[in-house]
Amino acid sequence: MNDLDLQVLVEEVSIQYFSKPFLHKATFNRRLRTTGGRYLLRTHNIEINEKYFIEYGLEEVIGIVKHELCHYHLHLEGKGYQHRDQDFRDLLQKVNAPRFCTPLKTIERKKSSETHLYECKSCCQRYIRKRKIDVNRYVCGKCSGKLKYLT
Repeated sequence: MNDLDLQVLVEEVSIQYFSKPFLHKATFNRRLRTTGGRYLLRTHNIEINEKYFIEYGLEEVIGIVKHELCHYHLHLEGKGYQHRDQDFRDLLQKVNAPRFCTPLKTIERKKSSETHLYECKSCCQRYIRKRKIDVNRYVCGKCSGKLKYLT
């Protein structure tokens, strides 16, 4: 599926589910990482994450398109188009659009269980940190002594 196919799909979904035309541009945005798509308020264009089509197929993309079209049509009508608005939630339910998209499997979740242990050379106070710190720049918070890296 390319951008032209996506444009046709969005126009068809808009007519089928909303009975209103989609008059702007729909494209794939390959830079999107954590979201299925987005509606751009200034240009009224819709961008869809191509990874969702690759990983989950057409049905997932149609759900994302319906979600973004809810933002689109409500915004153009001057109604509540944000996730927290009741108009938006009602329209989502009416067209059976998902509120959230399925998380991508290919996103590598950073679950760092790695911790760094530091000890003060003067008072032996120990510090456990998730991030590594520069021992030449930071000192002990208790006695202002120098720190040394243990593990």
